[in-house]
Amino acid sequence: MWKKEIDGAQRVPETMTMYREAVDEFSKNATEFLEHIPLLTKARDAFQRAMTVSAELRNILDTGDETLQTLMAQLEQAVNSQLGTPASDKKKPEAVRVESINARRENTEAARVLP
Repeated sequence: MWKKEIDGAQRVPETMTMYREAVDEFSKNATEFLEHIPLLTKARDAFQRAMTVSAELRNILDTGDETLQTLMAQLEQAVNSQLGTPASDKKKPEAVRVESINARRENTEAARVLP
């Protein structure tokens, strides 16, 4: 009976030591992690800016492509009317349109090529 009480009393300091070490480790790591939260916030803000600029750039490029295609069609039509060649003899290159998947799903960052 005395043996059990002595063994239990000896384990309390060991357990308290283990508890203190775990609490100290947690506190140290949690404090260090919290110091880096501003970096995560900055990274998220930079990501959002990049996505916004990317969408604007995509719109600019799409508009430019449409303008170039319209101008090329007009040039082909003018040349064909001067040469008397029907416009249907020449095969027009297919336009490639890149559409952001974000247009359909807000939580995706990838883009895909549509024919």
